[in-house]
Amino acid sequence: MEESLKLLKSFVQAIHPLDAAEWEAFSRAWKPFSVGRKEILTVAGETERYLYFVTEGVQRIYYLDDQNREATLVFTYTSAFGGIMDSGLMELPSRYYYEALTPSGFIRVPYTEFRELAQQYPAIQQMMHVCITRIFSGIMERLVEVQRFSSEDKFRNLLKRSPHILQLVPHKYLACYLGIDATNFSKLVNKVRI
Repeated sequence: MEESLKLLKSFVQAIHPLDAAEWEAFSRAWKPFSVGRKEILTVAGETERYLYFVTEGVQRIYYLDDQNREATLVFTYTSAFGGIMDSGLMELPSRYYYEALTPSGFIRVPYTEFRELAQQYPAIQQMMHVCITRIFSGIMERLVEVQRFSSEDKFRNLLKRSPHILQLVPHKYLACYLGIDATNFSKLVNKVRI
């Protein structure tokens, strides 16, 4: 647990520093949690109850349409917040699934407790605001990429952002994430060098 909190503290301090009292209150709220490979943490239709901080493993958020077609939207891995944040923050049923692709470790805090901390400590609320703003900015960049970039450009950008991702995530999920046919994705893996 101590190592997990060190990771969290490093992550939080880089976003919006908390003073000693704020960090003490924030850090006490987190509890360890782990799941196995392919376990679903959040199911569409259920309200997300926890804010996760990933300490080990790789997870994905995906959408499943009425014809059972998947759309992989986001990957999470070590030293990042995880879970279906819009569901948890707005207290609404999730439209998405949160799945562990590998055995995964987390620390997590119930959203009810997180909201209380954010009300009591404005710096915690500000830290989350900055974090959500960065996430939103990344989503906007990704929308442009998905709508306007060629398959090869999407692949190159993915490798620039996350050069290690080919070793972490099964290629079928990466192809889905990029909106590229699996066969074409395999060709890009063999063709493109960064």
